[in-house]
Amino acid sequence: MAARIILKRNEERRIKSGHLWVFSNEIEKVDGSADNGDLVEVFDSKQNFLGVGFYNKNSLISVRMLSSSRIDDLYSVLEKKLMNAWELRKNFYPNLDSFRLVFSESDFLPGLIIDKYNNTFVLQIYSYGMQKNINLIVEILKGNFGAENIFSKNESYFRKLEGLPETDEIYLGEKKSELINDGLIDFKINFEKGHKTGFYFDQRDNRFFIEKIVNGKTVIDAFCNSGGFGLHAAKAGAASINFVDSSSTEIENAKHNYEINNLNSNAEFIVSDVFDYFEKLVSEKNKFDVVMIDPPAFAKSKKQLPVAKKGYERLNKLALQLLNENGYLVTSSCSHHVTKEDFIQIVTESARKADKKIQLIHFNGASLDHPELPSMIETSYLKFGVFKVE
Repeated sequence: MAARIILKRNEERRIKSGHLWVFSNEIEKVDGSADNGDLVEVFDSKQNFLGVGFYNKNSLISVRMLSSSRIDDLYSVLEKKLMNAWELRKNFYPNLDSFRLVFSESDFLPGLIIDKYNNTFVLQIYSYGMQKNINLIVEILKGNFGAENIFSKNESYFRKLEGLPETDEIYLGEKKSELINDGLIDFKINFEKGHKTGFYFDQRDNRFFIEKIVNGKTVIDAFCNSGGFGLHAAKAGAASINFVDSSSTEIENAKHNYEINNLNSNAEFIVSDVFDYFEKLVSEKNKFDVVMIDPPAFAKSKKQLPVAKKGYERLNKLALQLLNENGYLVTSSCSHHVTKEDFIQIVTESARKADKKIQLIHFNGASLDHPELPSMIETSYLKFGVFKVE
């Protein structure tokens, strides 16, 4: 019989509204014994059943809710949730073989991310319970999805918070490179050297949007990674593109992806710190028509937020100073702790300091394979804005 987690008075409200985390300071008591990763039943202070989740006594997130009903067969529950996630993606991307298949809490599979690259599945596991039952996930991916390669590519920061080993594993096949297509552009994915799971699927839809504003324009793709935005700009007829990243590996990836797509814009590939590069261009009074910036998260925790805001403000100010009249700033933040309101305010303040007038043309979040739970603000993280500069 599963252990019972009894919540303190009124602490059930968030769970009833659809939030999937029970924090350690919300628990009144634990009836029975439970090891990390075990399924436990959760009750409110009046002994009303709330659902079942994975337990971790060593984490601030003590329970990650998996179901509002009792679970007799965990395999069937996981299989149904994975199939639901698959069907959602195929509605939006019926002709694609590569996308984010599972986005953890947003797909009601807390602590599990799965990116699909053809028949290679790359996992990020940040829940003790998911790690403990990873063999079931592997079995489903093999049996239902024809997986040939399954391995993990975790971020140690989140593994550490959960008390999990900071190591990666190969569960099936091998860690070989893949050639994927995002619907327009081919990308070679190097899993050994690439960031995250190998590719940023979350900006896919936004890369298509920028094609509307780049034809015949001079463009910078800063923090370019494997070249996603710049490659789409080249495909849409940009006159020139400067690909900029501090990682020589990512610049080599971008260059390779440019070549395999047979693109013919005037392209430069520059290994540089983006702040340093922008400051140099500003001092030289260089101007461009479109500047695209997609930096890494500047704030991984709330206490880093003040410094992060200053960093984003400085970056956007520099980008705005590089723009011609009627140019476009394409700017992003993937820091969860920076809200949409924060982000708009940061860009607005950057424009004031750069003495520029701006119009917000388009605003979006992550691509359609990254759903959000309205009841969990933690599932919303990417901000993407396109601003026209007067």
